Amino acid sequence: MPDLRHIIPVNATPDQVYAAVATEAGMRSWWTADTQMEEKVGGKAEFGFENHQYVFRMTIEELDPGGCVIMRCHGDQPEWNGTALRWDVRKGDGATTLCFVHSGWREVTDFCSSCNAMWGNLMFRLKDSVEGNSRGPQWS
Repeated sequence: MPDLRHIIPVNATPDQVYAAVATEAGMRSWWTADTQMEEKVGGKAEFGFENHQYVFRMTIEELDPGGCVIMRCHGDQPEWNGTALRWDVRKGDGATTLCFVHSGWREVTDFCSSCNAMWGNLMFRLKDSVEGNSRGPQWS
C-alpha cells in the first residue's frame, strides 16, 4: 500500500508544532475552519470542506504530547476510509521537524496524487501558522 510522506522543519518548539495537529484550534488555524475534535484518545474528529459538502471523519488513536498524533479515517470518503494520518514531532538543532505520513492507501489514483500535492501545500501552511506567519486555514 502506498504512503504519502512529507517532512518539514518548523522554527518553533515541539509543543507549538504538536498543538497545531493535536488540537481543534490548531487544525482550524491551517487546515479547515470547519474542524471539530474531541482532543482525547478515542475521540472523534470531523473535518468539513466546501461548506460541509465533504466531511472527513476520524478517530484519534494516539496523542503523545510533544511527540505524535495518529488519526484513523472512516466514513464517507471511500479512498480515505481505513487510512491513517500520523504526525511525528521531533526536536532538532534549532528547529523542530514535523514528519507527516498518510498511510494505508489501497492504490495510487488521481485522487491520491492530488491529496499528496495538497498535503505538501498544507505542511507549509501549518509551518507558516506555527511560525507566526499565518495565512489562515486552507478552507474557511
